[in-house]
Amino acid sequence: MFEFFKYGLLKRKDSLQSNIDLHSHFIPDIDDGSESIKESLTLIRQMKNLGYKKLITTPHIMSHRYPNDIKTIKNGLFELRSILKVENIDIELEAAAEYYCDEHFFDLIQKKELLSFGENYILFEFSYTTRPVNLEKCVKALIVKGYKPVLAHPERYRFLKDVTCFRNLKKLGMLFQINVNSLNGFYGQEAQKKSLMLGQKGMVDFIGSDIHHQKNLDAYKKNIVSNHVEMIFRNNKILNKTL
Repeated sequence: MFEFFKYGLLKRKDSLQSNIDLHSHFIPDIDDGSESIKESLTLIRQMKNLGYKKLITTPHIMSHRYPNDIKTIKNGLFELRSILKVENIDIELEAAAEYYCDEHFFDLIQKKELLSFGENYILFEFSYTTRPVNLEKCVKALIVKGYKPVLAHPERYRFLKDVTCFRNLKKLGMLFQINVNSLNGFYGQEAQKKSLMLGQKGMVDFIGSDIHHQKNLDAYKKNIVSNHVEMIFRNNKILNKTL
């Protein structure tokens, strides 16, 4: 359990061994996240001040909107790491990706051309309104290829209505990563209700910031020390500390 719920993030550095974030958009100008190096540095510096030791940033890969690939992401990571060093911001920065579940994603799975994190975890998402027709095919292919599928912010998909829907996804072999800001209504009441339900049912595997810009981080600073987050850690085996 994080002791910073009780003492404050900055007062107990020894309690921050689990402070690893696995979902953010800090590489500038390649998706809908940070728009500049300056913005990235500002956000990352604040994450360090919150006590974070490691950030796994996850740019979008969407063939129809953000056609990133391993090369563009690794190039962006190299540049950002170099500037962090120059600016003396001592924080570990890695990169994976947030994949959009479509046929392009399936093709990348087949070729094993994916950016994973930790123990071969793959972060992915899909439409907020419509269940993807190839969902089972992609999840099965991930598992066959030795990957561990992690669904980003399951609480935000409007067509997932109740606990049965989420249990069915779990049966397919998915892990769930909820957004901390969902717990306090940043994405609306429906996402808040579902994120709390998942936490109470012990169905959460990872938590993430999903920070794109300063407004996300401002809300995150308040939410990360909330009773709701404490409940998540009490009721679930959160795997962030293993990354």
